[in-house]
Amino acid sequence: MTWLAAVPAVVPTASTQQAIGYPSLFLLVLIGALVPVVPTGALVSTASVVAVHQTAPFSLALVFVTASLAAFLGDGALYWLGRRGMRSKNGSRWLEAIRARAPEDRLAQAQEKLAEHGVAVLVLSRLVPAGRIPVMLACLMAKWPMRRFSRGNLPACLAWAVTYQLIGILGGSLFDEPWEGVLAAIALTVLVSAMPSLWRKIRGAAKA
Repeated sequence: MTWLAAVPAVVPTASTQQAIGYPSLFLLVLIGALVPVVPTGALVSTASVVAVHQTAPFSLALVFVTASLAAFLGDGALYWLGRRGMRSKNGSRWLEAIRARAPEDRLAQAQEKLAEHGVAVLVLSRLVPAGRIPVMLACLMAKWPMRRFSRGNLPACLAWAVTYQLIGILGGSLFDEPWEGVLAAIALTVLVSAMPSLWRKIRGAAKA
């Protein structure tokens, strides 16, 4: 039975999976904050499902810290790049990318709410799908300093990480197999992301 002795060498241990998984989660969420095409919410939910089924202590806490820190640093980097573009005569490709993802009607709404409620709008913007970029651009146009943006963005990232982690915990708790929990978490994430758009369509139809 010599092959049994080789099994531990080829099957990744829980510590090996964590050593690969957490840096990967950090990197992907960081990239997703800079380039908003990566489904970062689904990533956090999926990582939380896996953490629920792990026996290693503090797995869920590590997912929360990793995701919220990566989101905070990514948002901060994007805002810093946007501020550089605002100060430049020719702008920058980062500023143009932010503007391209902030439709005029959403930007006008974000500016109005930002003027009325301040930091609270920044906190809520990360919980609303496609709400982060218009509010960030509104902060740039209002010439918020980096420190003020960071103070509001920290609780925003913490609330965002908690929300999507709870979705993952719910999906992971409902099923015995991790892959079933992952599918459930992804479905819940897609549903949450689609709800604001669906609600706007219903309101538009009702007004029409």
